[in-house]
Amino acid sequence: MTNTIKLPKPTLISVNDVTLEVFEAGQENKGNPIILCHGWPEHAFSWRYQVEPLVKAGYHVIVPNQRGYGNSTCPKEVTKYDIEHLTGDLVALLDHYEYEKAIFMGHDWGASIVWSMSLLHPERVDKMINLCLPYQVRGEKPWIEFMEEFLGEDYYFVHFNKQPGVADEILDENVTQFMQNLYRKNVPAQAPGEGMEMINLAKSPVALGEPVMSDEDLSVYISGFQKNGFTPSINWYRNLDRNWHLLGEVSPIVDQKTLMVYGEKDVIPPLPNIKDFVPNIDVKSLDAGHWVQEERPEELNEMILNWLGK
Repeated sequence: MTNTIKLPKPTLISVNDVTLEVFEAGQENKGNPIILCHGWPEHAFSWRYQVEPLVKAGYHVIVPNQRGYGNSTCPKEVTKYDIEHLTGDLVALLDHYEYEKAIFMGHDWGASIVWSMSLLHPERVDKMINLCLPYQVRGEKPWIEFMEEFLGEDYYFVHFNKQPGVADEILDENVTQFMQNLYRKNVPAQAPGEGMEMINLAKSPVALGEPVMSDEDLSVYISGFQKNGFTPSINWYRNLDRNWHLLGEVSPIVDQKTLMVYGEKDVIPPLPNIKDFVPNIDVKSLDAGHWVQEERPEELNEMILNWLGK
């Protein structure tokens, strides 16, 4: 892969009581919008390989740094990062561009937001493409309680909630090392380690596997987190139980046509009964880990464009 792909110059757009840094391309394709939602700990830049192919295919491509990231607003209050606010930002972005609905594509946490858009604002979602994170079934127990029971108090979702500030500080002190250790592929299988995974990555002087991207590309992510620290983005995790309650008010069935793409080497398992909740879904997978847009950009783009063109 070349390292010369850049995103267009961003615009700052005021929506939903925050300002979002938005990268936009294909304005000539107005009327055919697709909104790309990044995950954690990412940046709009994670979609750099998808933007131009989507523009060439006739889409108006809108890529926000969501609240808590890049040059977008980072509210102080934890509850400002709940699913109501995060999906509300996307609804307001649609209103800003005078779009009734759009195609949404999300990766990781971005996929979680896109799934939630389809539940909370179904009339604003045309189709969906989600990468790596399948539909999350809302069980009888709030998510953090459920995870603690099955995965323990050191599981990073649980740790972020039970020990607020602890991981944030360690990640903030080791931004470069953490990012270099996290963005790897072909990592050899290991027995589960002791302690909290993200803190271990931040403190480890040894990076396993191979880098997913060049140092130049990784520097875009690093500088974003050096600017904001990790607390704003980790606050997304601190709303999981709140989100569980908010989603209790709506139907759990997703009606939109959906493409789900898994990384075959990703640690996130597929959801076997996903069709029970997402009846109009096509499920695909790629020979990749978690960072599919960067590990397999050409294959992913081909898969996405074929599906959209159907």
